[in-house]
Amino acid sequence: MKKQGLRERNKEEKLRNIKEAAVELFMSKGYDDTTTREIAHKAGVGLGTVFVYADTKRDLLFLIVNDELEACIHKAAAGIRADASVFSNLLFVLQMHFEYFLMRPTLSRPALREMYFYQSGKQADRFNRTRTDLNNLIRDVIADAMEKKLIYSPETPECVAEAIFAVYQVQLRRWLSAENPSLDEGMEALGRQIRVIMCGLAPRPEALQ
Repeated sequence: MKKQGLRERNKEEKLRNIKEAAVELFMSKGYDDTTTREIAHKAGVGLGTVFVYADTKRDLLFLIVNDELEACIHKAAAGIRADASVFSNLLFVLQMHFEYFLMRPTLSRPALREMYFYQSGKQADRFNRTRTDLNNLIRDVIADAMEKKLIYSPETPECVAEAIFAVYQVQLRRWLSAENPSLDEGMEALGRQIRVIMCGLAPRPEALQ
C-alpha cells in the first residue's frame, strides 16, 4: 500500500509539474512559440512522460483548461436561483465563463481557437463533455422557464439552448479578441443578443416565406 501511495504521489507531482511548466511557457513565450519538448524539459520529465497525459501541444493546453472549465460549470450550476429571472440566470451562467477566459487572455485566446474541430486527443473527450454540460445547463434554465410558462417557443428547449450557445460562442471570441476586453461591455453586448433571441423579431408571415 505504501509503494502504491508513493507511486500515485509521484504521478500527481509529475502531472502538476507538467501543468505548471505549460502555463508558465504558454504565458511567457506564447502558445504558438512553445514546444512540447520545452515543456517537458522545464517540468523535469521525459517527453514520453508528457505524452502519457497529452498527445499534442493542444492536448497540453486543454489539460490545463479542462480542470478550470469544469469548475466554471459547477460554480454556474450552483449559482442559478429559483427567484431570479430567466434572463438573469442565463447571463449568470455565461458570465462565469467570460470571467474565466478574461483571467488569462494569453491562454484563453489559443484555447478558443483550438476548440474548433477538437475531436481527437487524450483531453478531447473531456473538453467536449464540458462543452455539452454548459449547453445542457442553458437547456435546463430554458426548460424550467418553459414549464413555468414564463417563456414560450414552438421549438424544444434543446433547440433554444443551442441558439443561445451559438451566440455565446461567437460573442466570446469577438469580445476576447479586443486588446483590452471589458467584462461589462462584453456582458452588455451578449445580453442584447440574448434579448433578441428571447423577444424574437415578431415577423409578419410573409417575412418567413
